[in-house]
Amino acid sequence: MTDLTTSVGSISLGAPVMTASGASGHGAELAPYGALSDLGAVVVKSLSDEPWPGNPAPRLHPLRDPAAGMINSVGLQGPGVQSWLDDDLPALIEAGALVVASIWGGTVDAYRRAADLLSAAPPEVAAVEVNVSCPNTEDGMRMFAHSVEATRAVVAATAGCGRPRWAKLSPNTPELVAVAAAAVDGGAEAVVLTNTLAGLVIDIDERRPVLGARRGGVSGAALHPVAVRAVYDVCEALPEVSIVGVGGVARGTDAVEMLQAGASAVQVGTAIFADPRAPWRVLHELREWCRREGAKELDELIGAAHG
Repeated sequence: MTDLTTSVGSISLGAPVMTASGASGHGAELAPYGALSDLGAVVVKSLSDEPWPGNPAPRLHPLRDPAAGMINSVGLQGPGVQSWLDDDLPALIEAGALVVASIWGGTVDAYRRAADLLSAAPPEVAAVEVNVSCPNTEDGMRMFAHSVEATRAVVAATAGCGRPRWAKLSPNTPELVAVAAAAVDGGAEAVVLTNTLAGLVIDIDERRPVLGARRGGVSGAALHPVAVRAVYDVCEALPEVSIVGVGGVARGTDAVEMLQAGASAVQVGTAIFADPRAPWRVLHELREWCRREGAKELDELIGAAHG
């Protein structure tokens, strides 16, 4: 059988498939559908230093062709880091999951506070995903991930978590490679590519946007080629940087494509909304693809499209 172990920066994973932040809740919600210990890691929904209410409803809407994905504007609703540590993390640990905490903030100092709260987390929290793809209230609501300087500052400010950091970036900038380099310069061991693509859907009968917050992020199959391009571009420019690919991964072949573009691991997000067993199915299909192709190790796939 193919050896599917992989590494993201200094973190070793038993499998290259994880959940994506925002798709599987704050804790062990997916445990009834599969063994969380079989996945590379469970990446929880992004947390701020304090509880956050999120955006007005409606928050989710399928695209015109539902197979293409959805648009969402949940608005990063969450209980805050401390509440998560106390109330949600224990069930994840009991389920045998390797955990990646995801954090966000509206200011650089808010990121610092969220990261510092994680410094006391148990060792099962192996890494911290720093979600810089959210509005920067210090810069007129411009995303941190749209600025080289802001991305570097945020990642540097989160060192207090005491764990390896992965920077989750946005596809909505032509400076993606420069932003990825800035994240690494700020201390990130890896970059996660990518967050959602900015979009808007209008209810033509009601003559207004379908989401309560109007604009939202497009995810699912429609995002996949954009995310693959992002992974490829960053790998080409920064081959020494570890990459996690996310965006429209719903089948084993989607994972293969991400790996060949240069990712060391992938995350499954939108597919979970339709099928909570999707991460395990993707992992099984990836393993079967490798068996058919005679691949002995995952390294045979990673970056193969750059040959």
